[in-house]
Amino acid sequence: MRLALYQPDQPGNVGAMMRLGACLGVPIDIIEPCGFPFSLHAVKRSALDYGDRADITAHNDWAAFRTTRSERLVLLTTRGSVAHTAAEYRPDDILLVGQESVGAPEHVHAAAGLRVRIPLAPGLRSLNVAIAAAMVLGEALRQTEGYPE
Repeated sequence: MRLALYQPDQPGNVGAMMRLGACLGVPIDIIEPCGFPFSLHAVKRSALDYGDRADITAHNDWAAFRTTRSERLVLLTTRGSVAHTAAEYRPDDILLVGQESVGAPEHVHAAAGLRVRIPLAPGLRSLNVAIAAAMVLGEALRQTEGYPE
């Protein structure tokens, strides 16, 4: 299981997801360009001292990411057709989140093997991307028995 961030715009959310990955033993892929100069310093406040423990791979762009990663992409999106709790996850899935401000573009949607959504109360649009990543990653790890011992 991996977590991938598509061109993230908020360093605080990146730091939170790096901490999530470090604590759960899940590698993180960061697909640039980011909406800020990506560095450990930029995300230090939210990553705390977990940034050094996170397994991070930065990719220059979408094409570089797709060249090095061929596993099934599971896109977290408000346009998903399957609730995250109804989806069937695989141990080698890559959970992919879009930009905080605009989500994922059409070519990313087209590349996804599965698009999942988190059911929300009527009239509400979306969750914070780091919280959504934590919820879906938790369900995926539960299903695949991937939590650390």
